[in-house]
Order: sequence, then structure tokens, then C-alpha cells
Amino acid sequence: MGVPVTVTAEDIRRVATWPMVVEAIREGHRLPKADIGDTFVYGGGNTMLVRSAWVDGLAAGVKAATVVPQNPARGLPSVHAQIMLFNPDTGELAALVDGTEVTAWKTAGDSALGADLLARQDAKALLMVGAGAMAEPLIRAHLSVRPGLSEILLWNRSPARAAALAERLQDLSQAIEIVDSVKAGAARADMICCATMSSTPLLQGAWVPPGCHVDLVGAFKPDMREANDELHHKATWFVDSYDTTLDHIGELKIPLAKGVIERDAVKGDLHALVAGETGRGSNEEITVFKNGGGAHLDIMVSDALVKAVVEQ
Repeated sequence: MGVPVTVTAEDIRRVATWPMVVEAIREGHRLPKADIGDTFVYGGGNTMLVRSAWVDGLAAGVKAATVVPQNPARGLPSVHAQIMLFNPDTGELAALVDGTEVTAWKTAGDSALGADLLARQDAKALLMVGAGAMAEPLIRAHLSVRPGLSEILLWNRSPARAAALAERLQDLSQAIEIVDSVKAGAARADMICCATMSSTPLLQGAWVPPGCHVDLVGAFKPDMREANDELHHKATWFVDSYDTTLDHIGELKIPLAKGVIERDAVKGDLHALVAGETGRGSNEEITVFKNGGGAHLDIMVSDALVKAVVEQ
């Protein structure tokens, strides 16, 4: 048995690029569908996720992560995680990877791939709802697949945090503007990305203009939603994975339970989108991509990162 490769957060930041991460997820979805198993446990308002997956032809792996919403007020990331990769043939431990850093790259890369497959090619304005830790990587990931974006609109409950995000984005060539409301920003947007800890919808379907692509990232628990029921009626919905979204995340679980939608309202996952079996039907259609995450995505990205580190 060989010594497992250890990949640190510094290693990841040295070798990772958005095109690399997006392509790793795209190529991973050309492989057979992963077998996924998730466990969620809760302590007060905090969550521990143990997410495992077996991706035939790539790797098996497990990610253990904690989500502590109050951590940003302490100057700490809200997510801490570690990933173990195993050789899919021998079962040997192959790598230990910093899961906190991978989570940011994987989450944003997942949404960027969804946007690459669904957003209009001529999109010009992106509205970012939320200014937490994921906002900057999501913006940069979306720009990697839609470099023609010329305007970045920011909204956050705390204007000071939105201003701090704007400052971190000063290296971009795009115009950056803080908007007064989600409604005002949505009216101008060709793409809307939501990454908040909200349990009640911040985005109303009535505000979303024709042709817009909506990327919903934040909700990850059964009681969490970022968009209201009207967006289900007004838009065509897609997910990264049926297994991690429909029965686990309030964005879909709640309207399904209420009878607002049926399960066939979701028109495809990343396997179908990558294969070209489904997608945007017209320039006027509103598309929604629910980013549910999952260990299979962590494995796809971690495998690419480990190979890049070893090659160096």
C-alpha cells in the first residue's frame, strides 16, 4: 500500500483554475451515475454532513463537513471539511484533501457548469444575492463560463458586507454596483445567483425577467428556500443531482410536499444536461439550476486536484 497523497488548501490554491474545476465536473458526468450516500446530523442550528459516493472509473470517497452559520461573526469560515479518496479497485486510501477549500471550488464550479449549459450566451448582467464566503468564488466561476458578462450587481442584507465584497472584486474589468433590493437587481439581470442562509424566499418569481438564468446555491436543508413558488410555475427547473435535491432540500422538497409541483417538473440533472438530452428551449425561457452538492462532485474535483498536485 502506498502512502496517501496529502493535498492542503495551499496546494489547491496553487494548482486550481475555474476551467479545470468546471471541466472535471463535466467529465465526471460522462461517467456512470455515482452511488451516493448522505448522513445529516444537527446540533442546535449547526449541521454535520457526512457525504459519500462511489464514482466508477474515478474514485470512491467521503467528505465530513460541519456548517456553523455563526462562524463568520467569529472571523471563521462557516464550513470546515476533510475529504478521503479511495482507490476504486483496491479500496486503499489514496489521498487526504482539504475539504474546506475543495467545497468552495466544487460548489462554485458546479453552478458555473450549470450556467454554461443553461444561461444565454449573450448574458450581460449578473446579480449576486448574498455576500458571504461563497459569493466571490461564485462570481469568478460564472465569469469563467460567461466572460461576456459586463456588469456585476451585488445585494446583501448588510450593505457593509456587500461593499467589502465589491472591494475584493476590484481586479475585475466588469462594472460592479451595489443595488438597494433584490427586486431592483433582478429586473436588470440576465443571470441571478443566490447564495444565502435564508429559510424564507428572498427571490420572487415575479421579479425574474424573461430569458434569465437563476442559480440557487444557498439552501441545503429541508427547511431552507431562496425562491418562492411562483418561480416554479414561471421557470424550467434543473438540478445537479436528483439524489441530493428533491427529497432533501426545501427548495424542492417543500413545493413537492405542498403539491405545488410534481417530480417531473424538474427537467434534468447534470448527466442529462452534459449529454445534451435537455437544456434551455428558447432565449425567452427562464431556467433555474438548483445546486445541491454531493460527495460525487467533491470526488470529481478532488481527483483532478490530486492529479495536478502529483504532476507538479
